[in-house]
Amino acid sequence: MSVGLTAEIEGDLAAIAALNALEHLDEDELLTAIGAEGEQQSRRRIEEEKTGPDGSPWPKNWGGTPTLMRTGRNLRDSLAYNVLSGAVEWGASWEWAHVHQDGMVITPRYGQALKFWFVQGGHVQFVTVKSVTIPPRPFIGLSDANKRELVEVVTDFLHAVIGGAA
Repeated sequence: MSVGLTAEIEGDLAAIAALNALEHLDEDELLTAIGAEGEQQSRRRIEEEKTGPDGSPWPKNWGGTPTLMRTGRNLRDSLAYNVLSGAVEWGASWEWAHVHQDGMVITPRYGQALKFWFVQGGHVQFVTVKSVTIPPRPFIGLSDANKRELVEVVTDFLHAVIGGAA
């Protein structure tokens, strides 16, 4: 990202000091703050909100357990952000994260059916099915509230930079 600014200001020393402070802005520090907030937003979506970035509630799971929490530790623990040159990205590195983000249909690799067990009402139940559909439960993305929070992070950062120069 490249941004240019040319300004001629006469007589307002506070404004000149503020512009000078922005010239020496630590971009990596700002991107780190944005990345940390984005990672926290994703973590909150998994642990508490249980909705996609568009506000749609996640489908309930058949086991009746808290959605994405049975494997949530793997997913939550793999959330991270990465500051790049002029950019920041965040996401999950767990090998099955994409299944939860995008959904997936699982079919047998060998044989004609999937067989698995689960505990329900204190009893072990066995199931045989031709396929299992895991619906998408997007945890990465920006809701309108997330965008506002990121604008606040940037605004607070810029106020701190400019305020320190005044």
